Amino acid sequence: MDMLAEFGTGQVLWSMIWFFLFFMWVWLLITVWADIFRSHDMSGGAKALWVLFVIVLPYLGVLVYLVARGGKMKEHALAQVKAQEAAQRDYIQSIAGTGSAGELAKLADLRDKGVITEAEFASLKAKAIG
Repeated sequence: MDMLAEFGTGQVLWSMIWFFLFFMWVWLLITVWADIFRSHDMSGGAKALWVLFVIVLPYLGVLVYLVARGGKMKEHALAQVKAQEAAQRDYIQSIAGTGSAGELAKLADLRDKGVITEAEFASLKAKAIG
């Protein structure tokens, strides 16, 4: 009961600050590890040295990595976002291109060029819609 009485608002705030700092440290560590292993511009030996440096001197290792390779980390993140956006755009276009709107535009173009007649256009349009 004595311990609960001594654990006041200041101790709670101090504990929350330390928990937040610990959580940020874990997040930085995971981010650095992920960047080390997804870097295609580093050789296997360089990756091993960075891993060893981060394991032996974790705080200094992460700090040095962020200073030395922070720009590359940003480039890797941007490249990953661009690749995801391109994949999403390709997927959406592949799904949207098979719809009736794309077919109707092609049919209208063929009719305007005189490749198909108005009656053929009407029958093909009915197939595309229905």
